[in-house]
Amino acid sequence: MTSGHPGASDQDLVTAGVARYEIRVRGRMSDAALSTFEGMDVETAPTETVLHGPVVDQTGLHGLLDRIQSLGLELIEVRRLPPGDKTAS
Repeated sequence: MTSGHPGASDQDLVTAGVARYEIRVRGRMSDAALSTFEGMDVETAPTETVLHGPVVDQTGLHGLLDRIQSLGLELIEVRRLPPGDKTAS
């Protein structure tokens, strides 16, 4: 049995309790580099790329940060988004 609020979608039930993060890196990432961040939403600006999406646990977060480092990207900011926030601000 799965419990949830009435009207909650299956996606909401699956991601309940999963933290969402916003990760900013300097510059624009190539499509090849972006493809390694499956499951993350992407926003590009002239001077930075913003990734945001669910991160299951600290191991997953460290994996994302390791991937950023291995791609030679400059990390600008990592921010945990407030619960219920579905987009980056």
